[in-house]
Amino acid sequence: AESTSSLTDSIFDYRKIHGRKFQSSRTTEYWAPIDNQQVEGLDITHHFLTLLLDDQLFLAPIGENPQRVLDVGTGTGVWAIDFADQYPSAEVIGFDISPIQPSWVPPNLRFEIDDAQLPWTYKSSYFDFVHIRNLHGGISDWPALYRHCFRCTRAGGYIEHLEFNIRTLSDLAEPDHVYNRWNALFAEAGERMGRTFQIYDQMQSHISDVGYVDVVAKTYKVPIGGWAADKKLKDVGMYTLLFLDQSLEGFALYMLKNIMGWEYAEIQVLVAQMRQGLKQWKKWQPYYEM
Repeated sequence: AESTSSLTDSIFDYRKIHGRKFQSSRTTEYWAPIDNQQVEGLDITHHFLTLLLDDQLFLAPIGENPQRVLDVGTGTGVWAIDFADQYPSAEVIGFDISPIQPSWVPPNLRFEIDDAQLPWTYKSSYFDFVHIRNLHGGISDWPALYRHCFRCTRAGGYIEHLEFNIRTLSDLAEPDHVYNRWNALFAEAGERMGRTFQIYDQMQSHISDVGYVDVVAKTYKVPIGGWAADKKLKDVGMYTLLFLDQSLEGFALYMLKNIMGWEYAEIQVLVAQMRQGLKQWKKWQPYYEM
C-alpha cells in the first residue's frame, strides 16, 4: 500500500532534449517524449486502433462482466478510460512511469505511477484481464514482465498484448529507401540501449513460455496513408499518417541523439526525408504490421 500512497517531487523532474519533454526515471529512460504534441499522437493512435478493431477495445473473450482489469503502461490512459466507461462494474487500474493521465476519470478507474520493470505489488491471481499496448523500446526483460502478468492473472483470466512491428514496410520501395534506413537505425538503437523494438516477433513464444495457454496470434496490415481500397483501412491509413507526421521528430530525438550520437541537424535532415517519404504514400504504399 505504501508504494502507491504518494508521489515524490522527483517524478516531475523531466528531461529536455531540444525543447521536447521526456520522462526521467531512476530505472527507465523512456525513448519517446511525453509533451502535449506526443500525447495527442498517442490519442490519435488509440482512435485508429479502435477503428481497425471494428470499434472494439480488445479481442480477448473476457465475457460480459470482468471485475478486475489492469492496463500496463497506460500512457495517456485513454484505453483504460474507455474500458472503465464500457464496464462500469469493473475495477480498472492503469499504471505508467509518466504522470500524463487526466484527473477527471470514471469512478471505477484509478491511475498509478509505477515502473512495470520493478517488482509488482499487485496480489497474485487477482486480475481477470491484463492489457498491454505499444511498449516497444520500453522494456529490457520481456519474459520478466510476462511473468509478473501471469502471477497476477487469475485462473481462467486473459492477457492481451497489441504491438507494432515498428518497421515501415513497402513492397515497392528500394532497399536504400528512407523507410529502410529509418528501420535499420531504430533496430540498432533499440539493441544498443537494451530495450528492443523487435518484441513483435517474440510475443507469442514469450507469453506461452511463462505459462499462459490457448495463445492466439492475429496479424493486421495497417496502411500508412489513404492508398487502401477498403474504406475502413483508407480511414485508418490517414489517421496513421497524421499520427506519424506529428510524432516523427519526437521518435527520433532521443534515439538518434542520446543513443546513436547524432547531431541535431543530422536528425532534422533524416526526419524531413522520412516525412517526405511518408507523404509519397500513393507511390510506395507503406504499411505496418501489428
